[in-house]
Formats: sequence, structure tokens, C-alpha cells
Amino acid sequence: MEKLLEVRNLKTHFFLKTGVLKAVDGIDFHIVEGETLGIVGESGCGKSTVARSILRLIPSPPGRIVSGEILLQGEDILKKGEDEIREIRGNKISMIFQDPTTFLNPVYAAGDQIGEGIVAHQGFVKKSAWKRAIGLLRDVGIPSPSRQAHSYPHQLSGGMCQRVMIAMAIACNPSLLIADEPTTALDVTIEAQILELLKEIRESQNTSIILITHDLGIVARFCDRVAVMYAGKILEIADVFDLYKNPHHPYTRGLLKSIPNPAVETEKLESIKGQPPDLTNLPEDRCVFLPRCEEAYSPCRSGRPELVEVGPSHLACCFRTKR
Repeated sequence: MEKLLEVRNLKTHFFLKTGVLKAVDGIDFHIVEGETLGIVGESGCGKSTVARSILRLIPSPPGRIVSGEILLQGEDILKKGEDEIREIRGNKISMIFQDPTTFLNPVYAAGDQIGEGIVAHQGFVKKSAWKRAIGLLRDVGIPSPSRQAHSYPHQLSGGMCQRVMIAMAIACNPSLLIADEPTTALDVTIEAQILELLKEIRESQNTSIILITHDLGIVARFCDRVAVMYAGKILEIADVFDLYKNPHHPYTRGLLKSIPNPAVETEKLESIKGQPPDLTNLPEDRCVFLPRCEEAYSPCRSGRPELVEVGPSHLACCFRTKR
């Protein structure tokens, strides 16, 4: 299948008084049309920075994309001017942010916020955009959409705010939808509804989705492939079934062991020992996971492993996989 988006050797750094924070430190991945790619990892590993880098939303200063390519249908986003990027944001690539109450404008009604992108990218007049916004609110499952279009964010529940955010994101039928932990602040019932809604959008519009999450259970139910991030790097990427059945990287295995099994009430969950590294002081000459790895041996202390193929469409970044 044709690659919709391809990221090559992306590096996004933040230049702080304490040093250079390497939030994304040379990653490669792609996503094809109609696919859902999950990006997982602990908090602070660089997942959200990847999403913001794709949309060129890195605050500068202190952040900067220092190298790499982000190819959207073969064209490098990083080489485009600001006006061209505005045409891409919300039109070809949209993003659902983690906390909708933070990103929704408190002084504009839901219908106006949805309609803004429709007017900007699709040439609708305001009245027609309002009607389209009401239809989108209906599509995302908000009851009484004509009335709720007049509601302000503070008048809506967390789940409804998230649905408004999704309506904004799909208003222009984007080719790629980036969902940055879209269910973090929601209860499990609303979480299931939101995920089902995203699945329906993917199937009805053939939309590609990048789902950023720390919940491996969601990934198992929803994603086609999954990339595991740690300290700004991708340590493993594979088909979701292959990754869960045959994880190659010790970090991936540690994450999978930490998933609770509802069928075993007395199960003791395993944890990954230690703490994530300081991203301003990453080792250049050894594996970034070395201090926490229980499977480390001499090569891990004398060089940095590369992402290599360990199976069909399965890549891992570990010296153990090369034996």
C-alpha cells in the first residue's frame, strides 16, 4: 500500500538553560492509507513531541526540529512555508489534543469553533459552515446538536468537549488524524465510545490515524501496527499481533508484563526498575535503556544498537536481536 506519511531521522530538540533536551532523537516510521499506527511509551518519552513536529507546532524558542524529513504524500513538510503549513493543518492533517478543555476557546460556541476551519479551508460562507458544524456534531454522537452548537466549552462535559474536538478535526475530511491520548481524562464508558467513534471515522472515510497513548490495552483493540518509544527513540515497531505475541526488546516485554489481567485477581504486576533517563544527558556510546535493562551484556555498554529487522515488518533496537 502507498505510504501516506513517512518520517525519516526526525530530531526535535529543546534548547534549555540546563542543556539540550533531545525529546525526539532520530526516529523513522511510516503510515499507509487507512492504517492506524499506535505510538506507546512512558510519559516524557517524546510521543506528543512527534505529533507536534508533524504539524510544525513546536514552540520556538526553546524547541526546534534540527534535522530529518516528514514526507506527506512524498512532499517534505519541513521545507514548506508557514502559509503552506496552514493549508495542511486541519485540512490534510488534523489533531485531537489530549485535554480538549485546554484547546477549545472558552469565548466561542462549539458551532463557531467547528465552522472556523470549514470556512478557512473549504470556502464555505459562515451560514453554511454553521449547518455543516451541526451535522458534524450529530455525526460524533452529540444529542440535540442544533442546541449544543450554541454551547460554550464550560457548558459541556469532558466527553462532549472531546466529541467537539473530534468534530473539529474531521470537519475537512483529513487524510491523517493524530489522536494524542484522546481518552486520558474520560471514564471507561466514554473512552469506549470515543474509540468506537474513531474506528467508524477510519472505516467510513479511509482516514489514517496515529494514536498516541500509554494504554497497551487500547492499542491491542484499535491499532494495526505499534511503535514503542523510549527516551526520544523508537525501540521496536511491528504489527500489533506480532509485537504482543513475540516482543523482541526488553522494554517492550516490560511494558507488556505491566498490563493487569482481569481474570487473575491476585496477580502481582511487574514493574520496570529504575527511572527514565535525563533527556538532556543521554549517553552517546551505549544503549539508552541500559541502566534499567535486566538482560544487558557487554556489547550494550560499548555501543548504541540500531533499529534492525528481526522478522517480517518487525524492527527492534537491541543487540540481543542481532545474535
